[in-house]
Amino acid sequence: MKPNAGETKAPPSKADPKKDELKTLPMSEVEKRLQSSPKGLTQAEAAKRLTQYGPNEIEEKKTNPLLKFLSYFWGPIPWMIEAAVILSGVVRHWPDFFIIFLLLLANAAVGFWEEREAGNAIAALKAKLAIKARVMRDGKWVNPPARELVPGDVIRVRLGDIVPADARLLDGDPVEVDQSALTGESLPATRKPGEAVFSGSIIRRGEIGALVYATGAKTYFGETAQLVQQAHSVSHFQKAVLKIGNYLIVLAVALVAAIITVAIYRGDPILSTLQFALVLTVAAIPVAMPTVLSVTMAVGARLLARKQAIVSRLVAIEELAGVDVLCADKTGTLTQNKLTLGDPFCVTDIPAEQVILNGALASRADNNDTIDLAVLGGLKDKDSLQNYEVAHFQPFDPVHKRTEATVKAKDGKAFKVAKGAPQVILELAANAGQVKPAVEKAVNEFAARGFRSLGVARADGDGPWQFLGVLPLFDPPREDAKATIATARQMGVKIKMVTGDQLAIAKETAKKLELGTTSSTPQA
Repeated sequence: MKPNAGETKAPPSKADPKKDELKTLPMSEVEKRLQSSPKGLTQAEAAKRLTQYGPNEIEEKKTNPLLKFLSYFWGPIPWMIEAAVILSGVVRHWPDFFIIFLLLLANAAVGFWEEREAGNAIAALKAKLAIKARVMRDGKWVNPPARELVPGDVIRVRLGDIVPADARLLDGDPVEVDQSALTGESLPATRKPGEAVFSGSIIRRGEIGALVYATGAKTYFGETAQLVQQAHSVSHFQKAVLKIGNYLIVLAVALVAAIITVAIYRGDPILSTLQFALVLTVAAIPVAMPTVLSVTMAVGARLLARKQAIVSRLVAIEELAGVDVLCADKTGTLTQNKLTLGDPFCVTDIPAEQVILNGALASRADNNDTIDLAVLGGLKDKDSLQNYEVAHFQPFDPVHKRTEATVKAKDGKAFKVAKGAPQVILELAANAGQVKPAVEKAVNEFAARGFRSLGVARADGDGPWQFLGVLPLFDPPREDAKATIATARQMGVKIKMVTGDQLAIAKETAKKLELGTTSSTPQA
């Protein structure tokens, strides 16, 4: 059963009752409790609240370095090695004692150092990728880091933005919000003014202001993340090592018990018996195995680091080596995500520059959308847009599959332009019957060459829409994609490209890179 479009759905959690009230109370009451308004906070008040509530981030549990180092001495195989060290000391076999002890220390040191370096690299990467928010402070819009948001702040979110904190929407048009990371819903949900949006969700359509009421660990995303942090899993590598360790422990204990029993029965000297037990124990313990494994994976981590891959835990390398199916999307993963505009297809005698111009008028540079930027970049005369004023712009959304703008020319004439999926634009156009065969042929030809197609249409005044042409967009494959795929195949990994793009384009990219495709969504 589908959830109601206007219903605010959030993951179940043991939330703060006061925070839950802020999610549902009338906006006037929310503003009163937060001591804020649609004009936002002052910088001084925000700094005061930042001290009170803490930064808007999920606090990671940091293990004491000493305890982390000591953890490498805990486990079945370390216990066996430690037992060998103790037995070597008891019978005063000092060469064995120091060799085994040094191997034990080396294993712990290598594992601790590599994971510490990886942690530092990840921390630096997180700092570099930290998102910023548009916030009203002292009556002006500023862009501080999202971690500096506090309850009572007024933010502005628009298409493509990640909602930085739990917030209530202010006055404006409804927006479409992708909450799949929180609720698992595949389709965006409509959120109207006064309703709540949650941290971690993505704005898929529209633009609106919002009043922050919860930050950091108090958000629904934060509460979920804390539950994930509490979960502990054992990797395949760790399970294999534990299995080996447990088997050897049982075997060694059984043999030592048998030796001691026989020695007592025969009346052999205790010291000689302990020496024999030591030899057996040391022989049964893979003393060098942890060190060899840690050093081997450390070397692998170094090689991956040279290729700009960060390994947060050494055991993850073995997990990656066990991958037998690799699924990858196309845009930005196998391709460069650098769209360029090709030569457009034009219907009747419409000039190519006019098709590009109308497509550019249905684009917005401020949204920083790669498709819009590619269309705008295809204009030969950049100043031609100054002759027009966009009165209203409707951004792209997954339902309508197009952008649309109402434009006024310098002579006062108004018209509408639209660009989007060719079949969607054809459905709008009054001349679709005459141009459809030629348009479909052009789209198929572009797709066969790996181009993505956008239809462009225009309606003068209140007149019908007229299909103008097709804009081809090309996203070249990454230079290292083919080599990466070749390496994966040498390792016996099956590669599938999962795509929501036009299947013909995906197949063309797959053919160039020599891999298979799987369509994850219906053809756009």
